[in-house]
Amino acid sequence: MACRITELIVDCADPERLAAFWREVLGFVELDREADGSIQIGPPEAGWGGPQPTLLFSPSADPRTGKLRLHIDVNPTDHDQDAELARLLALGARPADVGQTGTESWQVLTDPEGNEFCLLRTRIDPV
Repeated sequence: MACRITELIVDCADPERLAAFWREVLGFVELDREADGSIQIGPPEAGWGGPQPTLLFSPSADPRTGKLRLHIDVNPTDHDQDAELARLLALGARPADVGQTGTESWQVLTDPEGNEFCLLRTRIDPV
């Protein structure tokens, strides 16, 4: 028997803003809104329970302290890393320095709330 990741929960100050950012980054759609202000996004064709995990942005007033212990990696699907980097920066991502040497094949970025994520080089099939 095994488990599968179905959701990733992101505590954040502004679920609306982060959900909008990550919808654009991933090509996801809004799946649900909770009374507490949480917003769930996921793949348009599958939704919750499909082959990809959904993201749930949950409001939290707790400040983030220190480096994240878990981060998201993304790969471009329909163009190269440089073009995807330009697109992500235009959406509101910012470059981040977490001690990289400059020779890495990935780019370290932050989302609009400062959560680190990496843009990898390899282009993959969007499915």
